[in-house]
Amino acid sequence: MRILTHSYEFPPLGGGGAKVVYGLTTRLVKMGHEVDLVTMNFQGLKETESVEGINVHRVPCFRAKESVCHSPEMLSYILAAIPRTYRLVKEKGFDLNHTHFIFPDGVVSYVIKKLTGLPYIITIHGSDVPGYNPDRFAYQHKFLGPLWQRVVQSASQIVSPSETLKSLLHRHCSTAPVVNIPNGLLLNKFSPDVEKTNRILVVSRMFARKGIQYFLQALAKLRGKWKYEVNIVGDGPYLSTLKQVAKDLQVNVKFWGHIDNTSRELKELYETSRIFVCPSESENFPIVLLEAMGAGMAIITTENTGCAEVVGETGILVPSRNAEAIRKGVISLFQNPELCKNLGQAARKRFEDHFTWDVVTKQYGKVYENFGSMA
Repeated sequence: MRILTHSYEFPPLGGGGAKVVYGLTTRLVKMGHEVDLVTMNFQGLKETESVEGINVHRVPCFRAKESVCHSPEMLSYILAAIPRTYRLVKEKGFDLNHTHFIFPDGVVSYVIKKLTGLPYIITIHGSDVPGYNPDRFAYQHKFLGPLWQRVVQSASQIVSPSETLKSLLHRHCSTAPVVNIPNGLLLNKFSPDVEKTNRILVVSRMFARKGIQYFLQALAKLRGKWKYEVNIVGDGPYLSTLKQVAKDLQVNVKFWGHIDNTSRELKELYETSRIFVCPSESENFPIVLLEAMGAGMAIITTENTGCAEVVGETGILVPSRNAEAIRKGVISLFQNPELCKNLGQAARKRFEDHFTWDVVTKQYGKVYENFGSMA
């Protein structure tokens, strides 16, 4: 098939959503499909290039940072992506448009469908659904609500990585045709067989809703009881606040800032750390949990979020915004090395059974069947 893909975030830009787009599109290319991807340009990146067989088209727009994109920057992308996409559709005659994110990419796809008739499906990722991230996009969703409805209702199919996000979307558009397909990860991206050391790892974009401040509070109550190295990886607007919190609480933490996802440093942190903590209060289907599961780590994460759907019974689930529950979870793993090991092995098994790209892409293939037969 000839597949057009829209995603304003594609590595090196963005976070978990960008990793999903990269993993799925590279797998589709390996299956023999032709994939053209429209995305944002950024400092020093090529306007057009082939990335592992993907024809990448980066449109000129304003974006200040790799890790975060604000509404005015998204608008600049929409305005540039529409004419570029229109020309591509006329030149290549795609079979379908697989769009990631309702805003901003769904707006582009909605306009292109009106102009050319090209059908589109949308994979939703979290903040593009009203109510998922009210601290960041509440006003945008309120102001653009009618447009959001048109984009969703005009899609041939909506794909949600989690039941949590699917339910949230149906609160706002009960008739939307939604199917659940989880996010994926390459089977051998991280090895579970590397010897673990006394390290705790957190990998996240730095926003208040990610809950890392509560993890730091938990560490303050553990100070001096166990010797564990704590590494926090990621960038974002809340990073400076977290550094100040760590300083005020006098906890010994190393903040790495942004580390490239393909780097040897991040690979080593995942493979050698014993415990992974994801204390977010609002998540869809975080890729960092798949990475921790792939590396065979014991995981502490939050209940009643998309996180619980990812780890199932292979992790320790705690309430969000609860430092005491995190502290108790860490203690249980400190005191019981066998539990720590068993949870890591169970997490790896669950990952292999459900979340590799080979498994996930087959599920997307069933959706694509409405537009033509998969090779």
